[in-house]
Amino acid sequence: MKVAYVYPWDVAGDPSAPERIAALGVDAAALAVSYHSTRAATPYHPGHRVLDVPHPALYLPVRPSAWGRLVPAAPTWTPADAYLTARDALKAAGLQVHAWTVLTHNSHLGRLHPDLVTRNAFGDPYPYALCPAHDDVLDYCDRLVREILAVAEPDGLILEACGPMGFGHQSVHEKTAGADWTAADADLLSLCFCAACAPRHPSSLRPLIRRHLTPRPPLPNPPTSITHENPTPGTPEHTARGGPPPTRPSDMPAEEPPSPLTNEARAARTPPPPGPNTSTNEPPTPPRTQVQATPVPPPQPGTPNTSTDEPLTPPRNQVRATPVPPPQPGTPYASIEEALGPLADEVRAVRVSLSAGLRRRLITTIREIAPNIPITLHVTPDPWATGAFAALPEGEPGADVLVGNCWGDPETDAARLSRLADLCHPGQRVGAYVLALPPRPADATVLAHHLSTYAKAGATDFHLYHAGLAGPTHLTALAKALNTLH
Repeated sequence: MKVAYVYPWDVAGDPSAPERIAALGVDAAALAVSYHSTRAATPYHPGHRVLDVPHPALYLPVRPSAWGRLVPAAPTWTPADAYLTARDALKAAGLQVHAWTVLTHNSHLGRLHPDLVTRNAFGDPYPYALCPAHDDVLDYCDRLVREILAVAEPDGLILEACGPMGFGHQSVHEKTAGADWTAADADLLSLCFCAACAPRHPSSLRPLIRRHLTPRPPLPNPPTSITHENPTPGTPEHTARGGPPPTRPSDMPAEEPPSPLTNEARAARTPPPPGPNTSTNEPPTPPRTQVQATPVPPPQPGTPNTSTDEPLTPPRNQVRATPVPPPQPGTPYASIEEALGPLADEVRAVRVSLSAGLRRRLITTIREIAPNIPITLHVTPDPWATGAFAALPEGEPGADVLVGNCWGDPETDAARLSRLADLCHPGQRVGAYVLALPPRPADATVLAHHLSTYAKAGATDFHLYHAGLAGPTHLTALAKALNTLH
């Protein structure tokens, strides 16, 4: 199946949109019914070119009787029933319409209910991240899919953010890159310690994470140091002369050499790109110049003193200033498993259970209401994953399609699809979530090669992001590339 992703504002009010999307050769449209805030270009729409979406919204009429403590917001930038208008137009063009549903990613509800959001080991809240450890969050997600099935009457459901959100979050004016945090650090910052999660974790987990993410200050050094005849105990000179090595501070964890990743699913993870200083947005403090005592050979006898031409004084050890890099704030570990050590298995089980509990509850609800409706999950086999693609390390027999993200290196993404294929139960399919926007080129040959790579990895479904934003050259290239699939 070929599925084009679109938003209600791409279709409602644009009579040409449905035929343009159908002309790609797709079978269905994934139409956003519940979505987070964004700023969207609409290059084809006759009524606007840029649309500001300041908060998450439900694109169906919000019926108060359908909701509990958490009530979704209605849009003001589109009509309240924009999903229904767009759905009817797309179906009239011969397309199936699947309800693209974002679950725990909701900054509007998070700000209204700060007790229900993810909090890291330092107590910092992530307002965009509703934590599924809370019953109120589970209830909201359950009511959301019930309302979508009742009012939207979709041909299928696509569940995104069906699990915890984490540290990584693309938001307006994001300033989190540049802290020199590694992928392991980001994973540590994604572990939740809200009131519902904290009791589930080992008591030693929070202090361990805080210790890992607290930069170690440099040892105090004088402006210069001299190598003395009797060096200070504990210094490198003293150790070199047979003295005992310096004692490690008691509050500093023993360093372990990095080792290869222990979980195959972590292969695709990369550290965040460099960026501005996230705390002050000012340039980082330049490294201090420290000095290292280096004996300088004394002058040869008979060499005149160039300053006074007086007899030479006895030779002295002199010093040469050598810049020493400051300590790095990140952990020295290659993966979160290494950072957590013996706690990793227990913490991983807690993390995976949050996604699994939400996912299974929703699938049970969906099957009770609409037993035959196709259920598509945005997932990844990475057990530590947070965000739009929830952790699914052991498979899910209740779903119909498992869709993996393919916005990165095609070979790496193909390996992820292969792991999802290995998790599939009989009758399940694997989908590739394909980027049809820059930096992908508007080149049909390149895009066709990507699609072929994903197909060889086990993908039978292709989810294309996104038909409302891609310009004419990208849409033309995409249509030609899709035509090569058999």
